[in-house]
Amino acid sequence: MKKALEKHQEERRKGISRSDIRDFILGFQDGVVNTLGLVLGVASAVQNSKIVLISGLVTTFAESISMAAVAYTSTKAAKEFYESELEREKKEIREIPHMEVQEIRDIYYKKGFRGKQLESIVRKITSNKKLWLDTMMAEELKLYPEDYENPVKSSLVVGISAVIGSLIPVLPFFFLSIKSGMAYALVLSIITLFIVGGVKAKITIGSWKKSGLEMAIVGTVAALAGYLIGSLLGVVYA
Repeated sequence: MKKALEKHQEERRKGISRSDIRDFILGFQDGVVNTLGLVLGVASAVQNSKIVLISGLVTTFAESISMAAVAYTSTKAAKEFYESELEREKKEIREIPHMEVQEIRDIYYKKGFRGKQLESIVRKITSNKKLWLDTMMAEELKLYPEDYENPVKSSLVVGISAVIGSLIPVLPFFFLSIKSGMAYALVLSIITLFIVGGVKAKITIGSWKKSGLEMAIVGTVAALAGYLIGSLLGVVYA
């Protein structure tokens, strides 16, 4: 039984983390939506496949580098915040342990524990400094170490997923005319967003249909906005 439990826990640790899912969705969705809106807008304005391709590819790599940089700095800032709160809790446990013990007691009192059972829980937790610290971080501050991973890893996941997402609306223009390319770019992007939204729900929680539809609608709205702006500019500068 114990070996089976340890194997299960090891498999969970090797699985996809919440931050990996967040970073992939962030990069991929941003890449698809932004590039789709741009290529449809440019295509409707200039009616020139070469210009659309150049615009789309420039956006793909510029957007991906920018997203990766933002992911790095934001993840690094979040990790530094977590570490600063961790050090603060360590200091308080060391310097004002009586107050920290009372905070543990209050936490579990609110969970419904009373009397000897409550005091037994408090003694058990506060007898182990690591358990005490972990409990304060999770229960009091709602901060979890798995949410603050390596900034370099986060930037790579966001950057690569942004490149993949950005290329999807661009690909049809390599092979098709402007009108056909616009139609295929829109349909392909919406289908892809729906699939990714559905997979996200399967990995996490929720209805795959609702999640897929939600992500597809976001892409459609962005695409229509880009198309309308491009059409207006095309009329103005025609």
